[in-house]
Amino acid sequence: MQYRFFRGIKISEVGLGTWQLGNADWGVIKDSEAFSILKTFADAGGNFIDTSDVYGYGLSEKIIGNFLKATDKEMFIASKLGRRQDNGYGWPQNFSYETVRRHMEDSLENLGLAQLFLEQLHCIPTEQLRLGHVFNNLRKLQQEGLVRFWGASVETTEEALICLEQEGLASLQIIFNLFRQHVANEIFAKAKERDVALIIRVPLASGLLSGKFSEQTRFPPGDHRNFNANGEAFNAGETFSGIEFSRGVALSKEIARMLPDDRLAQWSIRWILDHPEVTTIIPGATKMEQVEKNVAASDLPPLDQSTRSSLRELYGNKIKPFIRGHY
Repeated sequence: MQYRFFRGIKISEVGLGTWQLGNADWGVIKDSEAFSILKTFADAGGNFIDTSDVYGYGLSEKIIGNFLKATDKEMFIASKLGRRQDNGYGWPQNFSYETVRRHMEDSLENLGLAQLFLEQLHCIPTEQLRLGHVFNNLRKLQQEGLVRFWGASVETTEEALICLEQEGLASLQIIFNLFRQHVANEIFAKAKERDVALIIRVPLASGLLSGKFSEQTRFPPGDHRNFNANGEAFNAGETFSGIEFSRGVALSKEIARMLPDDRLAQWSIRWILDHPEVTTIIPGATKMEQVEKNVAASDLPPLDQSTRSSLRELYGNKIKPFIRGHY
């Protein structure tokens, strides 16, 4: 495992996303399997874990909290807030100081922590970002010691640029992968200039870049790759990066032919790591083997310029015109 710096702190350049551990939107994972996923990641040198208070409405956080009690390794935990709809919460009530504090305290309790390493706004409405009040709430909670750093997970370049104007912003979490390449041109340089860490989510386009799917692949009813394949439940960009599934399968095969060997998923992660502005990547996993393969990408050599140019040309001609959802 290789490491990069987050405000002077060494974190693993391949992190772990834990949406899957919430037993919602990806199918069910047994607690023992979830623990094994976390242990495999930590044993491989991983130390950055991303979660959210809506991944199973606290379940993902609680599983991570139980793991933290059982390990002596130093782990940096990032959570997210702003999307809870339980117990009368919702928009815009979620963004008051009192509610943000209550939700952050719930996450700390779930995780068994006194302070979060990183709290992030979880793809909240653009108008709330423009108003800016929620950033003041995060600054206040940082001053009070509940969180060490704060940032934002966003859907669009516009939202990223709004956040980058905020003093104290430590990180941006964005979708960036071989199916979403243009983001680098739009925000990477500014993020580097502001010393804002870039956390990359959906690096394998919901599994499209694993190379394991065919046009006949079907997903269970509770899997977002079934019920949100076309953006029916939330932004289409969060599922297959907004590419229609059968088109994505065909494009993944075309991408695979451009890469050095048949390790499509690992080279797809390596391609992201070839961007020095990136701080960490947070692929999720439902099996230990997936964690092992994701982490191994950290030790691959950079892709050559000819391959990167070919991948960019394919993106411009055959991928970008067909992205759906707001981005």
